[in-house]
Amino acid sequence: MSKSYNFSTYRTMPATTLRAMMRNWVDTYVRPRRREFDEHWDSHAIFDEALKVLMIDIGWQKAFMPPELGGWGAGNVSNIASFCTVVFEEMSRGDLGMNIAFASGYWSLLMIAMKPEYNYKLLADLAPLALSKDKLFFGGLFMTEPQGGSDIENVDLIHGRTIRTTARLDGDEWVINGHKLWPSNSGGVANVHGVVCTTRPGSSCDEDIAFIFVPDDLPGVTQGKPYEKAGVASDKNSDVWYEDVRVPVYYRALGPGKDALRYKEVMCLGMLTCIFNIGPMLDIYEKLCDFCSRKTLHGRPLKEHEAVAGELAEIAAGIEACRNATYSLAAILDRPDLYGPRWSHKIMAKARLTKMFVTDRTCQDACRAMNILQEYGADREWDIEKHWRDMKMVQLWLGGKQLAQMEGARYFFDCRTL
Repeated sequence: MSKSYNFSTYRTMPATTLRAMMRNWVDTYVRPRRREFDEHWDSHAIFDEALKVLMIDIGWQKAFMPPELGGWGAGNVSNIASFCTVVFEEMSRGDLGMNIAFASGYWSLLMIAMKPEYNYKLLADLAPLALSKDKLFFGGLFMTEPQGGSDIENVDLIHGRTIRTTARLDGDEWVINGHKLWPSNSGGVANVHGVVCTTRPGSSCDEDIAFIFVPDDLPGVTQGKPYEKAGVASDKNSDVWYEDVRVPVYYRALGPGKDALRYKEVMCLGMLTCIFNIGPMLDIYEKLCDFCSRKTLHGRPLKEHEAVAGELAEIAAGIEACRNATYSLAAILDRPDLYGPRWSHKIMAKARLTKMFVTDRTCQDACRAMNILQEYGADREWDIEKHWRDMKMVQLWLGGKQLAQMEGARYFFDCRTL
């Protein structure tokens, strides 16, 4: 598992081979320790051994660096959504929280490392971190604030007017002040923060939305202790404060107007996080197959009883429907030439509804599985209850069900007052 690859290897690799490679890493380094990962929520060091194999030895942490800077140039490929969907499905089968930490590390980098426009000067500053041979490199998207998060991510409707974290230009530097909540890889994990700011508080102009990168070790950056959450323990979240933090002017992602447009595109790609819930359901499915074949009732395996078989069929139907919906969404996001730009209202509405459907259904099916397993479903040794807690967290984020419902109703039913 220590072999290093270049991205052309992965890009041309059949999906089955890519899936097998990720599954081998998960089965070797993650599944045997995921209960331990879940219990030690207050420290990220416990995950480092597994992540160093994936991110440094195999080389994933340099994936979004351009080839001329020593990276793979993953942001320049046409099938990045489908490619990542395969990777994230397999990784979340092992540990959903670890998958969030891994995926969120690159989410913010899409702002500056995805075709057709890049910020090469900033990427050159970040390249030594991404190419490090001994230190893990994490990014993060720092968006939610005390007054809310859904409004900040909903650029089409709110246009940034509720953002309170400010970026003031002072000569050749941005001065950042504000308070963020809940960002993935906070709590001291992320090396660099991708911070959603406003250059003019209260403005409804997209040109005043600024996405600015802030190294975590700068004066004025303060991070709180990690939250103790119901699930996804491997993904650290905390409060983060910025007080007169100064960064170079080119640490703004792309510039006025362009930041807002790319931010909408990145948020749309973020709806593919519904695949995070399918990986755990595949793991639950494997456990159910074994349990219902071995466990007997009245001399017959459980799966041969109609009441149980009907529930098993519902779970199988849910997995198939959710996988089909998610991979279809990935295919749509990979072909803006056919389906329209990722930042469009149409594509965002479809993406949000897909995430809503998949996360709702997988949480329901995890409960079905716990009912079939009875006391074993609640036994931590079986990991079913851990998967359910993790999946519930994904159901709640990125605006949750309510924002998805409103977005879908606005687009598909032309609702004007939501």
